[in-house]
Amino acid sequence: MQEIYKVLIVDDDPMVAMINEQYVCKNKQFKVVGSCRNGKDAIEFLEAHPTDLVILDVYMPDMDGLETLKKIREKKISSEVIMVTAANDVATLEDTLHLGVIDFLIKPFAYERFQIALEKFLANRKAFRDSAILNQTSVDNIITNSTKIASKEYPKGIQEKTLLLIRDYFTENISPDGWFSGEAIAEKVGLSSVTIRRYMNFLVGSGEVEESINYETGGRPSVLYKKSL
Repeated sequence: MQEIYKVLIVDDDPMVAMINEQYVCKNKQFKVVGSCRNGKDAIEFLEAHPTDLVILDVYMPDMDGLETLKKIREKKISSEVIMVTAANDVATLEDTLHLGVIDFLIKPFAYERFQIALEKFLANRKAFRDSAILNQTSVDNIITNSTKIASKEYPKGIQEKTLLLIRDYFTENISPDGWFSGEAIAEKVGLSSVTIRRYMNFLVGSGEVEESINYETGGRPSVLYKKSL
């Protein structure tokens, strides 16, 4: 069964907080469990409710994001943090990186970039889970994992934005047995069948998607796809 991670959103702007919540909920491995308008309330929430990930704004009243991040570390709260800010000064970036944030997003950021930040969190969790016994290779994999995700290169003809569209299709749609035809995917996401076939070949090759052939169509066999467990 797929693990669901709990997320707290901390931002004094209700509209930004709502958008961030919508972005989080697009990924079915995450669930928003709370929203706070300042750092003080966030610390109280985190002390009372175990939370996996915090989406934390920098500029807030009472206690800003940087001070909140310091408190999270001082109190040894185990939550990971993605920092969100309109600031683009190097000092703020350096301070947050020293305090061990998963990622640093500068407003306004695109949905696709937000999802990459969530993927970094997932990749780190998987790396630690898969490294029951530490050796140099496993340590190197954990330390460099975020960089690999952020700088991921795809084969010619494969674009990150289109991949996200197709991944969203699998998380947002339901079929009785979990299988979808290439034609159904193409129609829903607005791409040609040829394009979908190219992307599905990539996802099958990377292990994200399973492939099967339906010979009971009464005509040309249909290729079916299902998200891997």
